[in-house]
Amino acid sequence: MKLICFGVRKVERAYFEKLNKFGYDLTLVEELLNDSNIEMIKGHEAVMLRANCPANRVNLEKMKSYGVKYLLTRTVGYNHIDLEAAYEMGFKMARVPRYSPNAIAELAVTFAMNLVRKGAYMVDRTRNKNFVVDEYMFSPEIRNLTVGVIGTGKIGYTSAKLFKGLGAKVIAYDLYPSEQAKEFVEYVTLEELNKQADVITLHCPYCKGENDKMINDNFISNLKDGAIIINTARGELQDVDAIIRGIENGKIGGFGTDVFSNEKEFFFKDMTGKEIDKTVEKLISLYPRALVTPHIGSYTDEALTNMIEISYENLDEFLRTGDCANKL
Repeated sequence: MKLICFGVRKVERAYFEKLNKFGYDLTLVEELLNDSNIEMIKGHEAVMLRANCPANRVNLEKMKSYGVKYLLTRTVGYNHIDLEAAYEMGFKMARVPRYSPNAIAELAVTFAMNLVRKGAYMVDRTRNKNFVVDEYMFSPEIRNLTVGVIGTGKIGYTSAKLFKGLGAKVIAYDLYPSEQAKEFVEYVTLEELNKQADVITLHCPYCKGENDKMINDNFISNLKDGAIIINTARGELQDVDAIIRGIENGKIGGFGTDVFSNEKEFFFKDMTGKEIDKTVEKLISLYPRALVTPHIGSYTDEALTNMIEISYENLDEFLRTGDCANKL
């Protein structure tokens, strides 16, 4: 079985090769799928994508003409695949329903600790040989704060557990409260969470038409003054313009995000000296009150292992049974 995998970073190659227990004939491509490299798919029966690899109708038609039968994505989300077109063309598709929740949860805690303790700000000053301690560096201890977790699935649960371990009071909101999470959180309404939390971390799924831009002007107006917001979930959950206003007027004390709704335009690319979305550029300029990472929440050894193993198993299940538990 010839399998081509796109978006395989140099550090990931060894994992793809080591975990290939099924003996697939691998082609590993560092670049994301694009109009220039799609010709590389010729001669392969299976394709593995990652986020921001555009499996649109045009690309799917090309894959079909090349003889591709199996389309895998090593991600939980699949909005980079035109499912309607893919179903029409008869592709067998599968995703990774879950991977290490610690990877995302640890990034959320990293954002929180940096924003609470002003870590990025202090390191940046000392990098420039400025060792003066100023008022901005003064901070509370996380154990004296209330952390609000929106969404208590596996990742939200793990985040709550980590914050609780640091001594914080943890409250949570979820349409479907988890009995397991109650060990670490007190469930409240979204309005109560909004008003009580010093730190809010998003771990809920994006549901189109239901929670688009939930972090908006109205949400922000009801925050505690100086609250910190963290989004390691989906870019569609945040109204970046509203967040910029909140930071500028002091309602938001700090904001950390690993995601944007239009991130495929610039993430995973070197945009040094080039123009990007003006709103995103404005947010980045608010550093150190705004911290941005390039969708690297899952960029850990454990999460990568999970994504590759499950993707390989998905393909094997298709080949053995014609079906897959993780099919799209």
